[in-house]
Amino acid sequence: MTVRVLVADDQDLVRAGLKMILEAQPDITVVGEAADGRSAVRLAQELRPDVCLFDIRMPLLDGVEATRRLAGPGVADPLAIVVITTFDLDEYVLGALKAGARGFLLKDAGPELLVQAIHAAALGDALIAPSVTARLLERFAELEDASPPAPLVEPLTEREEDVVRAVARGRTNHEIARELHIGLSTVKTHIANLMGKLGARNRVEIAIWAYATKRIRP
Repeated sequence: MTVRVLVADDQDLVRAGLKMILEAQPDITVVGEAADGRSAVRLAQELRPDVCLFDIRMPLLDGVEATRRLAGPGVADPLAIVVITTFDLDEYVLGALKAGARGFLLKDAGPELLVQAIHAAALGDALIAPSVTARLLERFAELEDASPPAPLVEPLTEREEDVVRAVARGRTNHEIARELHIGLSTVKTHIANLMGKLGARNRVEIAIWAYATKRIRP
């Protein structure tokens, strides 16, 4: 299956570089480009790409608001969005994750990780750059300390606890399956059950919950 990607970045050179990296892959094609957030939202709604790759800081509409409009609470058919930025602990990044972004990368992450993030998002996974996962989510947990998560209505099973910690470390479904020696379909079932128990909309929110409840520490 070819993954259709929309790229949005206000810098022409960056946008061209991202497109070049992605289209060098045999199963990825860039179906649209945007230089500002407003155009990105419009194109995303028209083209319905498999994955949107958004810079966090764009004119007219920033990446946070663009993400919220396409993947936030109340969106009936949310799109998969990966945020790419220079600022790993910037408040805009935290805002993007809360708005529904499925992945987060730094612009110096390298082609291999970028391609992995696109594939992961297209498959329903979320990939956060391993180099910043712990710091980013720890910071998020600190910001959320004033409003701790609501207690669980139903406790997590031992295996679900394992999956929660793996998700919080930025592992994809395939990596979790290998690490825990379980099938991919079993991992997906655990993820779905966790979303239901935690009230999480995506695996990024599962990771945030794991840090907020101190289930994992850097």
